Amino acid sequence: MNVRDDTPKPHFVLVPFMAQGHTIPMIDMAHLLAKHGAMVSFITTPANASRIESTIDRARELNLPIHFVALKLHCVEVGLPEGCESVDKVLGKEQVKMLVDAYSMLYKPLVSYLHAQSNPPSCIISDLCQPWTGDVARDLGIPRLMFNGFCAFSSLCRYIIHQEKIFEDISDDNRLIVLPGFPHCLEVTKARSPRNFNSPGFEQFSAKIL
Repeated sequence: MNVRDDTPKPHFVLVPFMAQGHTIPMIDMAHLLAKHGAMVSFITTPANASRIESTIDRARELNLPIHFVALKLHCVEVGLPEGCESVDKVLGKEQVKMLVDAYSMLYKPLVSYLHAQSNPPSCIISDLCQPWTGDVARDLGIPRLMFNGFCAFSSLCRYIIHQEKIFEDISDDNRLIVLPGFPHCLEVTKARSPRNFNSPGFEQFSAKIL
């Protein structure tokens, strides 16, 4: 990506899911985009920004056009302790749902930040688990690319489970269920399936990401 000095740089907005396994690959992506001449706004929260402080300092030392934007996360409003801003800080499935709800509340401050930029955003790249960013992209009239850290096989299985509703009438969480559509027998239990398929209250979240 070669960008002339007198033309606006493409501006990518990266919104990771606040878990180390999701955040680290997106930091790598931010560096790659910046090294190829793009401007990057990397969206995070105060507590999560403190965990990648060395990364932020390194980007500044290299003079990379990466802006780490720490938006306040309203933890208390959703029932979480103040500062509980990443998945490894929550206790149990109910708090995971609260955290997901808190992330969706970043919608307004993110839109406000992006509207205030002299170089408007060109594209949003956001984690699979941040579906609310699709509304941000639509409001701004820009594309949204989804970052999916799962492998293709895992993504296909999740899609089939959702589309076929294979757990809908299953009361025994340990019963083996055959996944349709594969040439060989592939079985899975509800208990060992991803959280959004085996936890009450995650149905809407599952529909949004799939």
